[in-house]
Amino acid sequence: MTDVLFAPTGAAARRQRISGVVLRDLAAMRRSPVRIFEIFFWPTVNLLVWGFVTRYLQASKVPFVVSVLLGAAVLWELLHRSSTEVGLGFLEDIWSRNLLNVFATPLSNGEYVTGLVLFSLAKVAVATVVTAGIAYLFYGFGIFSMGVALVPFMTLLLVMGWALSLVAIACVLRFGESAQVLGWSLPFVLQPVAGVFYPVSVLPEPLQKVAFLVPASHVFEGMRTVLRGGGVPWGHLAVAGLLDLVYLALAVRLFAVTLRNARMKGRLSRFGE
Repeated sequence: MTDVLFAPTGAAARRQRISGVVLRDLAAMRRSPVRIFEIFFWPTVNLLVWGFVTRYLQASKVPFVVSVLLGAAVLWELLHRSSTEVGLGFLEDIWSRNLLNVFATPLSNGEYVTGLVLFSLAKVAVATVVTAGIAYLFYGFGIFSMGVALVPFMTLLLVMGWALSLVAIACVLRFGESAQVLGWSLPFVLQPVAGVFYPVSVLPEPLQKVAFLVPASHVFEGMRTVLRGGGVPWGHLAVAGLLDLVYLALAVRLFAVTLRNARMKGRLSRFGE
């Protein structure tokens, strides 16, 4: 009788499988100069556009608005990247017709997602360094002027981005490749109510209630408070952290259920056809 082999469940085995996902994505990126170029291109273009806008505002004697817009541009790029890079990592498996192979391995759902997140985190770090460097060299804005609040700001936006990416992946698994546009556009759906470049108070009252449920709105409101010279708004950060935990848990559950259904109905084999 043939023995049935199960995947090792120890910590070392899990680290090895997660490292395999990261190394696989790294190898794919190294063979594609376009992917490497894209890491630097979009953050640079976005920051240059907002930088020129702030130059105009600076000439109009509104220095506070200048720092707010530049800070918002840097943090928004972090949120956008944290969401899209994980989603694009999943889409790369579809485009290369490798998705079925991935899920036929002993790799667990959590290990696969962890690998995507770790690799995307490295790309997000590079993009953030680039945008922060351009903001300082070209416009004299130092991201560290936010002080100790910078760490929770960035952490909360990263977690929100990861939750959005899992929702986008779940939509692709459920509705097919026609939904892949969500892999890079979902953050923009929430941008109008996230108060990125303007305070939430300018929104109509019904949208202000929606904005309260968006973690990013609390982060950007807190950023403006800090740059205005106020203290760290721990109340805003606590609400954002609680919302992040709830949304991430729901997103993980949605991803797991959708993937299980895709496996049961044989949809994984139809991706990339």
